[in-house]
Amino acid sequence: MNITVFAGSAPGSRPEYIEAAKTLGKWIGENGHTLIYGDGKVGMMGAVANAALQAGGKVIGIIPEFMIERGWENRNVSEMIVTKDMSERKLKMAEMSDAFIALPGGYGTLEEIADVISWVRIGLYDAPCILYNTLGIYDKLRELYAEMDEAEFLGEEKADFILYSDDMKEIEEFIKKKVTDKQ
Repeated sequence: MNITVFAGSAPGSRPEYIEAAKTLGKWIGENGHTLIYGDGKVGMMGAVANAALQAGGKVIGIIPEFMIERGWENRNVSEMIVTKDMSERKLKMAEMSDAFIALPGGYGTLEEIADVISWVRIGLYDAPCILYNTLGIYDKLRELYAEMDEAEFLGEEKADFILYSDDMKEIEEFIKKKVTDKQ
């Protein structure tokens, strides 16, 4: 299974964030899945990729040209795909994925998972979306989506393709159920 992980290039202020990235990467590698991510070598991105590789997993990094020019790429990946810009990168990641997971991150991570949630919601993709909720980092986003739903901005469709969790067993079961349901 191809699992796209959106993650920050910073490590965050708490060691639990990096540990979450390592736990996820290790799980991806040990379970024979392929990690698809933005090809960064530092922070949360580097931690998830390195853990997946160390656990024997395949890692596909997708990176825009300008990031290579700045030396931000991870050359240790199994495969590197170079795109012309961030938009092409995000589309390529979405096209290749069976599931999406957002680790804690910044503006870019939030933008990426929000786009994917929107695309799944309107039927462009059919995949589970998980917000890896380390230390409750995505609790306010969950509250915001609940407010938007209550205000009737999100329509009648159920958002049952979204999971907020930091429990790998729960995440694994959610992905299996959602991917099996669509087959």
